[in-house]
Amino acid sequence: MKKLIESFLSVWKIEELKNRILITLGFLLVYRFGAQVPLPGIDVTKLGNLTNQTDKGIGWLIDVFTGGAFSQASVFALGIMPYISASIVVQLMGIAIPYLQKLQKEGESGRKKMNQITRWLTIGITLVQGPGYIYNLYRTLPQDAFLLGNSPAFIFSSVIILATGTIFAMWLGEKITDKGIGNGISLLIMAGILARMPQAFIQEFSSVTTNNTGGIMLIVLEIILWLLVIIGCILIVMAVRRIPVQYARRSVTGDLEQDLLGGDRQFIPLKLNASGVMPIIFAQAIMFIPAAVAGLSKSETAQSLASRFQNVFGWEYNLLFALLIVIFTYFYTAITVPTNKMADDLKRSGGFIPGVKPGVETADFLDHIMSLITFPGSLCLALLAVFPAIVVSVMDVQAQWAHFFGGTSLLIMVGVVIDTVQQINSYLLNKHYDGLMKSGKNRKAIA
Repeated sequence: MKKLIESFLSVWKIEELKNRILITLGFLLVYRFGAQVPLPGIDVTKLGNLTNQTDKGIGWLIDVFTGGAFSQASVFALGIMPYISASIVVQLMGIAIPYLQKLQKEGESGRKKMNQITRWLTIGITLVQGPGYIYNLYRTLPQDAFLLGNSPAFIFSSVIILATGTIFAMWLGEKITDKGIGNGISLLIMAGILARMPQAFIQEFSSVTTNNTGGIMLIVLEIILWLLVIIGCILIVMAVRRIPVQYARRSVTGDLEQDLLGGDRQFIPLKLNASGVMPIIFAQAIMFIPAAVAGLSKSETAQSLASRFQNVFGWEYNLLFALLIVIFTYFYTAITVPTNKMADDLKRSGGFIPGVKPGVETADFLDHIMSLITFPGSLCLALLAVFPAIVVSVMDVQAQWAHFFGGTSLLIMVGVVIDTVQQINSYLLNKHYDGLMKSGKNRKAIA
């Protein structure tokens, strides 16, 4: 414990690291402040129906990722999600469009051009989602909640403000990445998720103690289970399969050893969950479709189907959700793990996998290993995604608190924390201080 405290104190002894942390906290504070600023022309005392809409189900998930801005009719109501959507679209388009494939191979200049394309696409997405959000306000809120009525001036100005809010949030995220510590976009999302956690826990605590369903002991058990799930999530994020590598010549200074093999490490680390949280995000986007399509019909069967797929804790929703996660895990891993490039880089650097010929056979071998480890990784990811529904059905946990037992929220928080700690560790170790993590593969990789 003493060593850990000393490590935290060491953070403030490094002027550059201290400034980066303060800048990051300052930008996050600005983002959280903006999430509380309502759209001009909205009576904030009449937002009860909108709040009720985001109390559970899909609406609650959307509100979580915007840090409560969605339910507050805030200037940041669309949050950073349009940027995330644009990034996903550009990444997927890079598979089929030769121009984007060319940009991906151009290094830093290509990355800047792709970032610019992503920004313009983000603006386009906000201009589509903005009117949809205003329409939802008109459908949800009472008429007297709109101080300017449904005038074109209010609609136009609100759409522009929502688009500007998203662009500003995107700028904040990029500035955090550039001037602060950690991945800015991910930190903004995590800040929004964490903002809803205290309220969710208080509601769960109040429910347990008021209804005499277990009292403090049940809360303690829930916290222990939550910590165990976090540990499991960390293991999923950090787990790797090491592929041993040997070199015909040891004077290797190419990009492969620095970027792929991590300096002196004589192995290729293939991650158990190479796709991260993206399969869950893809699957959740698809899960909006059944309820939306069924809701267009007036028949009782269609309405029943829509209600089932709007219940994020129902078995039908979670069964399809888990299946989609497994499928998208394989899909996203296939397009993001360049086994052919890894094999080519390994061959150029004079390295080889023992017992495997360089070139095509190495690529096939790496692809085979990725297929084998992706299956258990996808099952773990699917189990983590549906675990909130299991907690609700078995332990009767409040829905809002149950969402923090798995799914996108927990994966994002764990992934962002690990990434940020790794960056802080690199600063400490470069200045000859002990890192925040005293042992394990993480520290060795940084050192």
